[in-house]
Amino acid sequence: MALYEHVFLARQDMSAQQVDALVEQYKGVIEANGGKVGRVENWGLKSLTYRINKNRKAHYALMDIDAPAPAVHEMERQMRINEDVLRYMTIAVEKHEEGPSAMMQKRDRDDRPRRDGDDRPPRREFGDRPPRRDGEFQRAPRPDRGPREDRA
Repeated sequence: MALYEHVFLARQDMSAQQVDALVEQYKGVIEANGGKVGRVENWGLKSLTYRINKNRKAHYALMDIDAPAPAVHEMERQMRINEDVLRYMTIAVEKHEEGPSAMMQKRDRDDRPRRDGDDRPPRREFGDRPPRRDGEFQRAPRPDRGPREDRA
């Protein structure tokens, strides 16, 4: 049997219990066709990059599957029919990851490297501007232009 990782997105107006029921339904389809489902992770309600069928958010769920290809095809066929499933993706893998997935790992903000780095040069000084007076920016006359003819 082959190993797969399967992720699907469910509509935003479903409850967490309804999403768990969907997972159990598809888990039953896999087991009925001779496979088994290992780790199941519910990633929760997350924002989508773009709208899908008028949904701005979706419930994400991950399943690690060890099943023959016809079992996965049957599960995908049922997902295409179900209007609560917005998108799904199944990927064949060499082996399943141990522990929580990358989405479930809690990362502390202090542990991440800074994007801007510490080697940033100091802020540029704007010495070419005249000083401000009473909160106004004072313009100097521009020597490269003459007076405007429409205002004369």
